[in-house]
Amino acid sequence: MTTETSTQPAVGNVKMIIGGEQVDAADGQTFEVGNPATGELLAHVPLAGKTDVDRAVAAAQKAFDDPKGWANWSASKRGRALQKYSAVVKDHVEELAQLEARNVGKPISGARGEAFAVSLVFEYYAGAANKIFGETIPVSKPGLDFTLREPIGVVGLIVPWNFPMNMASWKLGPALAAGNTAILKPASYTPLTAIRLGELALEAGIPAGVVNVITGPGGTAGAAIAGHPGIGKVAFTGETTTGQEIMRLAAGNVKKISLELGGKSPNIVFADADLEKFAAESPYAVFDNAGQDCCARSRIFVQDTVHDRVVDLFTEATRKVVVGDPLADATEMGSLVHQRQRERVTDYIAIGQEEGAELIYGGTAPEGAEFDAGAYLMPTIFDACRTDMRIVREEIFGPVVAIIPFSDEAEAVRLANDTPYGLSGSIWSRDIGKALRVAKGVRAGVLSVNSNSSVHTEAPFGGYKMSGMGRELGMHALELYTELKNVFVDLT
Repeated sequence: MTTETSTQPAVGNVKMIIGGEQVDAADGQTFEVGNPATGELLAHVPLAGKTDVDRAVAAAQKAFDDPKGWANWSASKRGRALQKYSAVVKDHVEELAQLEARNVGKPISGARGEAFAVSLVFEYYAGAANKIFGETIPVSKPGLDFTLREPIGVVGLIVPWNFPMNMASWKLGPALAAGNTAILKPASYTPLTAIRLGELALEAGIPAGVVNVITGPGGTAGAAIAGHPGIGKVAFTGETTTGQEIMRLAAGNVKKISLELGGKSPNIVFADADLEKFAAESPYAVFDNAGQDCCARSRIFVQDTVHDRVVDLFTEATRKVVVGDPLADATEMGSLVHQRQRERVTDYIAIGQEEGAELIYGGTAPEGAEFDAGAYLMPTIFDACRTDMRIVREEIFGPVVAIIPFSDEAEAVRLANDTPYGLSGSIWSRDIGKALRVAKGVRAGVLSVNSNSSVHTEAPFGGYKMSGMGRELGMHALELYTELKNVFVDLT
């Protein structure tokens, strides 16, 4: 484990962005944001309420209604503005990465990759802006029938604390490309990079009011966005119970919603797989970002004939994961996002032991004075698990993996599907026919064969069942931010 330390200065007080202006909450209230790896205070952030959401909706609606504004720019002009936004973000990758690493507790190497990925998402949707097409439709009556894809208007974008920058770009990119104006609300644990992205949008020349950033708890600011009659669509990424509440609040004015929710993703390992490759890559499929990832392959299903070898290989590889200071280049796993999150995860570790699972690695905080002030936890492996155990059924959102044996292909599919979730997963086999049969059988939205890769900017991302509705990324995401209008012209 690395013992390097960092002494970065505090960020200081920050403000929200409404109508192109940096503003405090209407009532002047703030909340504290800290560094979970050190316990240091980073910033005081405005605590937005309903009045602030009303202000943001008014600003976004004004920008949308402007006859010379964003929604009425040509698609190509919007694309050029998004390309400039991408370039500005690319120029600030290191700054954004430092903010993210300190605010989330994630390794700086990963944060740099994520900041660069944000620029690529904006670059992708810059190119997509003038490729939002309608269609002509042959109809029985004499005339011309065609469709238009039009922006929804003001959209609310609520993003989580595990990947704040990335989730913001996944929503802002297609929303802006389609001509909408947006209210972005980051999680209250991790608002700093979202605020900075709002500032960089203005720097890139995106007009005032097009990107507004509101900060505050989900129960107040988030609920006000979800229920606001002036918002035509809400996109939410976060836990499933909050997504259910978003649905209830959005029902008031029947606004459109898209939800990317929880997961309990399977990693299915057949006896004929490249076991060494699986073992080398798969620790990062569950322990990356300290396991705080809805795509985390937190259930490993291993064919019984190779169970012991896979457990040995996976445990050996896990021992090599470097836990340490998020700002040290060598670190591969930093702290959890907050002490409360670590307490939640350690409660689950105790539950796993009570349920009879065999704890074979981790389960405690790392040793050393450098870890005492942070929300650190060692990568944790349970073996001898059953699908009725809570550590197998419930999303822990921490660095905990459960290993379950299976006998054959049919049982692997049955066990993998024995969950209320259906987001992602992996299948490991040299038999491509078997791998594809299993991929068709597993009820999940994003699957990989001989890989743990879930996210591709160009491809749709989203889940089945309680993992959500709608698809982000790729051209499919544009459907979430457009209305489909049909026009018939009588030519008789």
